[in-house]
Amino acid sequence: MDISHFSERINQTLSTLTYGQQPDELYAPIRYMMELGGKRVRPVLTLLGAYLFHDDVDKALMPAIGVEVFHNFTLMHDDIMDQAPLRRGKETVHEKWNTNTAILSGDVMLVRAYEFFLGIEPEKLATVLRLFSTCAAQVCEGQQLDMEFETRQDVQIDEYLNMIKLKTAVLLGFALEVGALINNAAPEDARHLKEFGINMGLAFQLRDDLLDVYGDQAKFGKRVGGDIVSDKKTYLLLTALERASATQKQELLQWQGQTANEQEKVQAVKEIYDGLEIQKVTQNQINHYFQKGLHHLNEVNALNSKKELLRLLAIQLIERES
Repeated sequence: MDISHFSERINQTLSTLTYGQQPDELYAPIRYMMELGGKRVRPVLTLLGAYLFHDDVDKALMPAIGVEVFHNFTLMHDDIMDQAPLRRGKETVHEKWNTNTAILSGDVMLVRAYEFFLGIEPEKLATVLRLFSTCAAQVCEGQQLDMEFETRQDVQIDEYLNMIKLKTAVLLGFALEVGALINNAAPEDARHLKEFGINMGLAFQLRDDLLDVYGDQAKFGKRVGGDIVSDKKTYLLLTALERASATQKQELLQWQGQTANEQEKVQAVKEIYDGLEIQKVTQNQINHYFQKGLHHLNEVNALNSKKELLRLLAIQLIERES
């Protein structure tokens, strides 16, 4: 058994779903969004979380789909807030249709996501739905913080790490936790899996920050340096501001808000990063969360051969080039 087996099950199931029929203007954007692809990391984690405790993961399949539909709902609404023109190389829903349609279609996706959990055994359903609601609210909290950071000049590193934990990492933790609970994991094992997922999520987002500056343009799939151009407050920028000399800090701040000479701006900021060894510092932080996550995975009472699948997936996520 390998990870591709679980990915195939997710993709096969997604290909059979309709979400609704009429009016088509409401449901076509949902089909479009779900067909854009993606890594399907979160639903695969749900199946792997279930697989740790029983070979049969059928009961976790539809909840895994619920996790993926919810994730894509957040992306659809995030794209509106970010005014993003592209998602995975294709037009975003609000660009292809319009903003109102994207809002409403996203709302339906959230409703459908809850429906995919309703087949869970009755004695577990209330617990899972409470956990899902908590996670969903945290994702929204993270997005709100991310938006607030755009206009704040005093964002601290720990604030940023908390924001990406809420916006990105908690959903990975929930995905594993729900899979484990569905297949009768002990509460302590489910908790360790959740913590493993959260730490992998933090490492995953920091890897994304790193790739935006130091990634291979051909592999990364989007413009390298985009975060610098848009003055996005990433771990790299905040760490640089904290470690910089007075002269370096002044130069970094002078580039903030400048929209002309984008290539020059990226090069100048990157040179400051290089001088402060920001790439090394960020990689060390990624490794810290990876090791912390592995500690929690090691504490899970399950076969090592099954836990190895999660370890391999974690390595893929934090060593990825795109």
